[in-house]
Amino acid sequence: MMDASSAAALAARNAYGRLLAYLAVRTRDVSAAEDALGDAFLQALTTWPNRGVPTNPEAWLLVIARRRLIDGARRTQTQAKALKLLDLDGFESASTAELMTFPDERLKLLFVCAHPAIDAKLHTPLMLQTILGLNAAQIGSAFLVPPTTMGQRLVRVKAKIRDAGIPFELPSGVKLAERSHAVLQAIYAAYNADWTAANGSDCKQLGLSQEAMWLAELCAQLMPDEPEAYGLLALIRYCESRRSARKTPEGRYVPLLEQDTTLWSRKLISEAELALKQAASYQCLGGFQLEAAIQSIHAQRLHTGHVDWKQLSQLYAGLIQIAPTVGAHVGYVAVIAHTQSAAKALVQLNSIQDKGLQTYQPYWAVKADLLKQVGEIEKAKQAYSQAIGLSEDPAVRAFLSEKSLELVNQR
Repeated sequence: MMDASSAAALAARNAYGRLLAYLAVRTRDVSAAEDALGDAFLQALTTWPNRGVPTNPEAWLLVIARRRLIDGARRTQTQAKALKLLDLDGFESASTAELMTFPDERLKLLFVCAHPAIDAKLHTPLMLQTILGLNAAQIGSAFLVPPTTMGQRLVRVKAKIRDAGIPFELPSGVKLAERSHAVLQAIYAAYNADWTAANGSDCKQLGLSQEAMWLAELCAQLMPDEPEAYGLLALIRYCESRRSARKTPEGRYVPLLEQDTTLWSRKLISEAELALKQAASYQCLGGFQLEAAIQSIHAQRLHTGHVDWKQLSQLYAGLIQIAPTVGAHVGYVAVIAHTQSAAKALVQLNSIQDKGLQTYQPYWAVKADLLKQVGEIEKAKQAYSQAIGLSEDPAVRAFLSEKSLELVNQR
């Protein structure tokens, strides 16, 4: 038999988001639902060791959390007013048997987290806390924000959700498409946050990459008619398949084109291909699908031993048409350097108009390499300096520093 603490940990990992979503949708108060669920887990840790783990831990936790919410409502207001305010009619009389098969409301909670009334910078942190149960310290570390500050921001945004009466429901029509994109973007931001954490520590310790992939899988499951959900899932799987090859055992950074393909995960690449194929079956192209297709071209090096730069060029051109982000533009420039010349790539790079360029590390890294290739050594050194200053990962900084030092011998 599983011990009480292990059973509680498993229930938290597998059902926290589902339990919280069910409670939050019915109370329209995320903070109150979190508090009630937290009390339920605490009671589980004190009760289960003596009475044994219940047959259905999730239903047990939900019954206790529901009881806490109803008791809290009665303490603060009259019962009738409280039940009406918190939308607990029917919820109070629901039987344990009914709660054992409670519906999955996580998609509604994801859409609440990505509501346009909420600061876009908080979409991802809010999802990480409400759906995955990460605490403010973990989230703050991932986004380079002090835990106290992150905690305060999350408390305020939850109060806003409650006080503004933001509906816990799925939007329709154009709003559904807009919010779907916001949800997927937030999940991708969570995955990108995995690359580095505070003080350059590896975010893998926080498990953000795995959590982001789990959220992407959840979206594909809950939004089966959204091709971009499958596109995002494919993109994350492709990127994650190369994790073991990104650094040497000594911790040295290894660029994509120099990675040992035998270290790539064939299983994740295969799963990514399936997700991309599913997305393509809808015949409705989107940015995440194109980004996944770009990663698919790189993944083919595992079998062919080379990169199809012509196909990459076509895919990047399409991506810029659909999603003209600074990342897409810089990626296209890198491809031009391979398909045409460093000089032409440099002209293309200098033509990019984007306010975020000055603080976008890949821009300076690509620019430094191109300037080096065309013999602009002093300018290349300055660009390397900018790229190094913007790099949060010590391994990347060391790699770029070595490249910069190589310029001394080219004077």
